[in-house]
Amino acid sequence: MNEVRIDKWMWATRIFKTRTIAADACKKGRVSVGGVTVKPSRMIKIGDVIQVRKPPITFSFKVVGLIENRVGAKLVPDYMENVTTPDQYEILEMNRISGFVNRAKGLGRPTKKERRELEQFTDPDFMYDGFDFDFDEDEMDEETR
Repeated sequence: MNEVRIDKWMWATRIFKTRTIAADACKKGRVSVGGVTVKPSRMIKIGDVIQVRKPPITFSFKVVGLIENRVGAKLVPDYMENVTTPDQYEILEMNRISGFVNRAKGLGRPTKKERRELEQFTDPDFMYDGFDFDFDEDEMDEETR
């Protein structure tokens, strides 16, 4: 066996939980070999370096051995070497420390700050600014005279 499909290899070396997820990552452009995004059917060989983008970082793996069937976690180092640069792990650690949850605005429950701002905005005292919106035109004419 000189070559193996990249989606099979990533599944077998436990980079992805299922082969379908591995194939989807390739289709979405998250997997590249030598800086070029690849299809799930791309054949890889020993010595290739595969970059897998799992936001917020990009992992890099060097192919040390070829495999098509999933193996136990203890046997994975026989087939790949993690060559991810330390700066990528720093990014991951910074995200973990900051505790910032990246979610699109308006989705999910409001944060504590958003809830306080919402309560302040809907507070009756905040809404009253001296204007009476329930006025008659007749009353307005009398006041202006």
